[in-house]
Amino acid sequence: MSYQVTLKTSGKQFTVNPDENLLEAALRQGISLPYGCKNGACGSCKGKVLEGQVTHGQHSESALSKSDETAGGILFCCSRPQSDLLIEAREVQGAGDIAIRKMPCRVNTINKPSDDVAILKLQLPAAERFQFLAGQYLEFLLKDGQRRAYSIANAPEQEGPLELHIRHLPGGLFTDFVFGAVTPALKEKDILRFEGPLGSFFLREDSKKPIIFVAAGTGFAPIKSIIEQMQAKKIHRPIHLYWGGRRPSDLYLDDLCKSWETAIADFEYIPVISDALPEDTWQGRTGFVHQAVMTDHLDMKNFQVYACGAPVMVNAARNDFLAKCQLPEEEFFADSFTSAADLATA
Repeated sequence: MSYQVTLKTSGKQFTVNPDENLLEAALRQGISLPYGCKNGACGSCKGKVLEGQVTHGQHSESALSKSDETAGGILFCCSRPQSDLLIEAREVQGAGDIAIRKMPCRVNTINKPSDDVAILKLQLPAAERFQFLAGQYLEFLLKDGQRRAYSIANAPEQEGPLELHIRHLPGGLFTDFVFGAVTPALKEKDILRFEGPLGSFFLREDSKKPIIFVAAGTGFAPIKSIIEQMQAKKIHRPIHLYWGGRRPSDLYLDDLCKSWETAIADFEYIPVISDALPEDTWQGRTGFVHQAVMTDHLDMKNFQVYACGAPVMVNAARNDFLAKCQLPEEEFFADSFTSAADLATA
């Protein structure tokens, strides 16, 4: 049986078929809701049921707690209606104009700026033009039906191949393939297939507020895309980039970030390392990256924040920035990089 869902703020309506969750149905009908992992692990698609009943489906406790559920909270990516619904949701403007497509690509280059990070550049067919918003991601379509998601690291305005930053997770189905831990390994000129663009993590260009970017590890990739888009489009807003890693080698494009301080007006780069060893001779900021942000910005009520990385960092940043730094909830934008381990706890 199909059910009708109404968005309280806009009054828009969409229909959910029996084989769909709320997010799938909304996107199918051109209604853009915020989302990230689509697997119940990141919490980006959290909303609220005001009227009606849903089944919640499997999800991570950190993305939606039992108390959230009791208060009417839902994750659109794994909830299915059991009646007509009235929901509270933050609609995303601007993402619905770009078609999601399945495309082939050829591996152009594989470079490893550090032992556990690979930068892939993917060449598209000559006659194809792939449109996306800076900060969005794509999903590789693997032979066994599984998918793996990676953010696009270059700006849409740049000519040439798509750029992805991939961290090696030993035992990972796709990352072992990329890093040669299985045979055959990924090599240049191989053909892959992907679907995209996906996600609601992109710059809200209608705002003039200063921006705090918070990246952990390869969460730097979509932030790089956004910053390079701002350069290309001559969008001038104060920028504070915090990039965190365990050791200095995790900041695998540190020199690029330092160059932005010279090239971009009102740009500040703050690298933060949590577990430096004596041989690293690290002289910079230490600790958790989101706590470094709070040390520098106790009052965030006039900022926008874009956070990307592991769910533990993104969730801590969201909770602390809203509760302790007066950041408005609608000014926090996030993309959680969920792994198989994150989904296993769902």
